[in-house]
Amino acid sequence: MATPSKPAKILVVDDDVGLLVLMAETLKSEGFVVDTAGSGTAALAWLGERNADLMLLDLKMRDIGGAALLERLKQKTPPVPFLVVTGQGDEKAAVEMMKQGALDYVMKDTGLLDLLPGVVRRALEMVERDRALSVAEAEGRRMEREMVEVAERERRRIGEDLHDGLGQQLTAIELVCTALKEDAARKVPELAKGLERMGKMLREAISQTRFLSRGLVPISDDPDALRIGLAELTEHIASLGRPRCHLECPAPVILRDRSTAAHLYRIAQEAVNNVLKHAQAEDVTIRLTQVNGVLELLIADNGRGLPTSKSGGLGMEVMKHRASMIGGELTVTSKRGHGVTVACVLPVFR
Repeated sequence: MATPSKPAKILVVDDDVGLLVLMAETLKSEGFVVDTAGSGTAALAWLGERNADLMLLDLKMRDIGGAALLERLKQKTPPVPFLVVTGQGDEKAAVEMMKQGALDYVMKDTGLLDLLPGVVRRALEMVERDRALSVAEAEGRRMEREMVEVAERERRRIGEDLHDGLGQQLTAIELVCTALKEDAARKVPELAKGLERMGKMLREAISQTRFLSRGLVPISDDPDALRIGLAELTEHIASLGRPRCHLECPAPVILRDRSTAAHLYRIAQEAVNNVLKHAQAEDVTIRLTQVNGVLELLIADNGRGLPTSKSGGLGMEVMKHRASMIGGELTVTSKRGHGVTVACVLPVFR
């Protein structure tokens, strides 16, 4: 898009040579840089080598019609913003072209040359607004990813502190307690019983600390870490006794992007937590597959399903947001009384 120091470049496409020259001269007199193409073929050749800030396109040309030309240009990246120049009686066709992406249209009549500069300026302003919005959205997504990464790093730090600091300290205390129990057993049996209870409580605290640590740091740098993390999550759920939980991973799934693996783990974790809280399920299946460059993470239960008036609440929205951040798509299907299936699908590259 043009800046104040660089005028916009306009490509005018029309097979009426006289009108083509008049439109080009009118726009040049307004300070635009203008190139022309006298046919659809010439326009394709021009656009194959360079870009325009805006294209003015005649709908009816002898070699390639405007609609056919635009169909050919759909493969061009970035797409070329355009507006339509059309004759009397073709208003319906122009409106249809606007549905296909035209910014505006202008009629070939006696007022064409007077109206053209204003129509072009309005179209360029629309293009600039759209581009500024795209830049802002991209920056927002970048900042959001950075914030999530910062949060994940902080979780990792806390998890490592729990494991390496508190966990080890509790283990040391439990060892001291064991040694004291052995001494007390010979001299003060009642004290030994108290120390035995204390040792049991310490072992439970150590187990809980390790579980919290794994929850905060679920994914290591191992390319197979997602499967390992899901296996540990499955083990923990299975240890609760109900629901039954098992992992299916028929073939190795290699993910070298730790951030993507972490988001997928959190999606599975949230889905399983929803099952524990709401589903009243007997069985939960976590399935991880990677086929032809497409990864699918699926969590399915045989519980009571989602209420018809709800889509899953905040937890579902968080999962969908995580999926979108890694370029995936999350779907939730539910049949009342027959459970819920959460599936996240995304392209992956080794």
